[in-house]
Amino acid sequence: MLEYIIQNKEIIKLIYGLAIVTICIAIVLKTDRLFRLSYHQGIRYFRNALFFYGISFIFRYFLLQSELFNSTFLSYDLSKFLFEFFIIMAGFFLLYSLLWKNFESEDPYPSSLFNKHLMIFYAMTIVILLLDYIWAGYYFMFISQIALFLAASIVSFNNYSNKGSERKFTKFYFIAMLLSLSAWTLNAVSALYLNWNIFAIIAVYMFNIILFIILLYGVFNVTRKQ
Repeated sequence: MLEYIIQNKEIIKLIYGLAIVTICIAIVLKTDRLFRLSYHQGIRYFRNALFFYGISFIFRYFLLQSELFNSTFLSYDLSKFLFEFFIIMAGFFLLYSLLWKNFESEDPYPSSLFNKHLMIFYAMTIVILLLDYIWAGYYFMFISQIALFLAASIVSFNNYSNKGSERKFTKFYFIAMLLSLSAWTLNAVSALYLNWNIFAIIAVYMFNIILFIILLYGVFNVTRKQ
């Protein structure tokens, strides 16, 4: 089985990337519908997070794998830069979807992609990208995402502990944040200490697939009641 995985790893990557992108599209469409019904700002930022995740996985598992694309439209380094940008910002959007009430009123900003609070996250993302470029790796991306999902896990656990009408969905959110934290930690260990060990990569893939399926199930579970 391991030999088969190694021999077909590029095909497996494409299937994995396609599965994640498809799930992201489904979640974005469902959460956009739910936001238009409820105008809940947390759902709005959650939708943006999954939209950015979908774009980041397109860059990572399709555009970065395509020699034709990289030779005609974007360089490999620029594709890599855009992948890292979108995946870091997706994490920040997830965290902000939990914290927005601490910074905003119930009246929505005209844009959920660009406002004065999100500019801080964009600036932090650019700094992380520059540091990773200087050190020629993903070190600061790993550190930032582990810290981010540790904070998101704590916040989502507090939300789940509080009784309310959204308790069921916050359970899915909390589990998803823990899986994300586990996946990023394992990914960092694999990259920095295990030289991208195949077993660690498979485990990361499994964590991510389960994570996005849980988010998809949670969203469908909420939207079917609307």
